[in-house]
Amino acid sequence: MNEQIVILDFGSQYTQVIARRVRECNVYSTILHFNTPAAKIAAMKPRGIILSGGPSSVYAKNAPLPDGNIFKMGLPILGICFGVQLLAQFLGGKVEKGQKREYGKGTLKIKDKSCALFDSLPSSLQVWNSHGDKLTKMPAGFKAVAVTENSEYAAIENRAKKFFGLQFHPEVVHTPRGKEIISNFVHGVCGCGKGWTMRNYVDQAVEEIRAQVGDERVILGLSGGVDSSVAAALLHKAVGDQLTCIFVNNGLLRAREAEVVQEVFGRNFKLKLQYENTSALFLRKLKSVTDPERKRKIIGKTFIEVFQAATKRAGKAKFLAQGTLYPDVIESVPIAGNPAALIKSHHNVGGLPKNMKFALVEPLKCLFKDEVRLLGVELGLPKEIVWRQPFPGPGLAVRILGEVTPSRCEILRNADAIVVEEMKSSGLYYKIWQSFAVLLPVRSVGVMGDERTYDYTIAIRAVESQDGMTADWVKLPYDLLEKLASRIINEVKGVNRCVLDITSKPPGTIEWE
Repeated sequence: MNEQIVILDFGSQYTQVIARRVRECNVYSTILHFNTPAAKIAAMKPRGIILSGGPSSVYAKNAPLPDGNIFKMGLPILGICFGVQLLAQFLGGKVEKGQKREYGKGTLKIKDKSCALFDSLPSSLQVWNSHGDKLTKMPAGFKAVAVTENSEYAAIENRAKKFFGLQFHPEVVHTPRGKEIISNFVHGVCGCGKGWTMRNYVDQAVEEIRAQVGDERVILGLSGGVDSSVAAALLHKAVGDQLTCIFVNNGLLRAREAEVVQEVFGRNFKLKLQYENTSALFLRKLKSVTDPERKRKIIGKTFIEVFQAATKRAGKAKFLAQGTLYPDVIESVPIAGNPAALIKSHHNVGGLPKNMKFALVEPLKCLFKDEVRLLGVELGLPKEIVWRQPFPGPGLAVRILGEVTPSRCEILRNADAIVVEEMKSSGLYYKIWQSFAVLLPVRSVGVMGDERTYDYTIAIRAVESQDGMTADWVKLPYDLLEKLASRIINEVKGVNRCVLDITSKPPGTIEWE
């Protein structure tokens, strides 16, 4: 990357948000562990450094501290919350426990409009605070440039050294003009251009992939999801027929999933696509299994066995490509009470076995999810794939409560297809996180025509979320709910009742199993 900003992570749950805000300014950002040596940072030739927030106190015995030499590198530095307290601690200021904690919304009054961070901003801003400690004495060479109700040092600067500190969080949405503050730092202070775009990234990524792969062959497990689809399109652009994609139909896919994948990648992109129809095998292994965890383990183990056998049939290859994203490769900071570490461990899942003798190619490993979608658009992937909602790895199995059978899969697949179709027609599909159908192992009495029925129940689930960690149910319009229920009951044989799931996460989960 020609120009970049380094972010040192001190355990804040917002560190990734800072990185994304920098990238939204068309500047590349890299997250590093808080104690990364200054020499290593210097070798990366960043244009500036941002010190993240964190749950610790700078005066605590085991506080996470950076290499002090970062303050001697001559680079602009922006300290956020815990970061401003680090500036004070290292440079001769003082931090103490605040008599009054500041959490939530606050009003920032800018005292010095000539401060580069607040260029073109009004003299009063809404900001978001989240701290119990406060700066009580500024280091030499610093001055206060903004205040809040509870802090006379809410923003400080050492103009000569280009060091800045903010007691509030400019990166969160609750600081509405915060992105402009970050933009002023990366562009106005650090002098970065706006070269980080998906168009530029494609050229750079293609060069890097070709340099890594050379003339060797690459295998990619293509699921039809956003990440693997974008990885496939990017790799194909880079190495063409050296790439073979393996698509496994486990019998638990959505309606027309196999046909769509073969149409888009086989016929349109004309990449080598090895289709493995193993529906019968998966469904046979799931016979009589009702425990959700057992289902997941059986599906995971069977997929690995099928994929290993498929790679042998694909012929000799040196590389295995994976759609790993940046959040998966960021090292969580081991600090007690660190929310980011908890979130990271929640997402970690077992991958392919170590005895698979491949070198890894991870063409998306420096991208966030929203950037992957933009890359997919740049590569010409259809909207239906790039902007599709998340779909669980075990497929429909986690949306069928109880035993997974071919007939139950068919019922749920047909009901889910109606949900997707109507959500798209309403214009809501691409606006919310997820919407889908769930098949309940509950049969109830109904009347259809003049006949008594005893059929299954479908639950409709629609949630709004930013990252899947928390979610709230979506208040779907009544006429849409009416249409969904009417179509599902009339068109899906085996269903005579629909219900709406209005549980948020927590206490529930997004998926039912």
